[in-house]
Amino acid sequence: MLTVPHTTRGIWPTRIAHGRFAATVRRDHPTGCQVALLGLPDDAGVKLNHGRVGAAGGPRAVRAALAGYGAAQAHWPTVFDAGDVVPARTLGETHARVTAATTALLDAGLFPIAIGGGHDLTFPFVRAVAAKYPKLIGLYFDAHLDVRETPGSGMPFRKLIENCGVPALHLHGYRLWVNSPEHRAWFLHHGGKIHPDGADVVLPRGKNLFVSFDLDVLDAAHAPGVSALNPSGWTVPHAEQWIYACGECPRVRCFDLMELNPRHDAAHRTARIAAHLLLAFIEGYSHR
Repeated sequence: MLTVPHTTRGIWPTRIAHGRFAATVRRDHPTGCQVALLGLPDDAGVKLNHGRVGAAGGPRAVRAALAGYGAAQAHWPTVFDAGDVVPARTLGETHARVTAATTALLDAGLFPIAIGGGHDLTFPFVRAVAAKYPKLIGLYFDAHLDVRETPGSGMPFRKLIENCGVPALHLHGYRLWVNSPEHRAWFLHHGGKIHPDGADVVLPRGKNLFVSFDLDVLDAAHAPGVSALNPSGWTVPHAEQWIYACGECPRVRCFDLMELNPRHDAAHRTARIAAHLLLAFIEGYSHR
């Protein structure tokens, strides 16, 4: 029996119709499963960086949206819901809990997918993966560099370079006007590469990769329910191409979808996009 520390059961809709994808997700035990969902319902880091709070509700909103999608294909991997990491009193303690929970999933031979939650939680999530797969290369989709030196949702990738031995980062979706020149200079000096929006769908070289998707890379017209609105972001089909390719690539060791903010999500549009992209990743994963 797998014990995932510091977690509670994930919250799903009370009634899930037969034939829906959510009805195939196992919640009792991971026997026979290949993929694990881990909810990260915390936005303390967003608050520290003066963003729009509400991303703590992201995991529940993603699960609710998943309940509206059709059943998994026969060739899809079986998914285990590992529950939600319970936030602690401090950001550092919460991060320690995320790392411990992720480590338990990796030790059980499961591929971890995190749904959040503030983007700072990518740091402790990937920290566990980097301990298992040294020299992990980062691929992330975000309007922001997220290499601040101060605690909060804007610091995960700086921490991964400084603390976890990540030698290179590849960023897609970067927007010049919401990043400081100092952070751009630091990023480029520490092995970072900013890719143009029209880049071909080709994943970086490296034996092991991690992938992080911040929903604010998407245009606000499509995805209003995020912590920081992006008035000039990606379309969903463009993002889907990339996420499918990431799921398909056997060198990708983990994946997260971050910064869903249901407080600002009109008609649950962004939650449905998040669920759609999650399923695109799983579809890609099924072809490994």
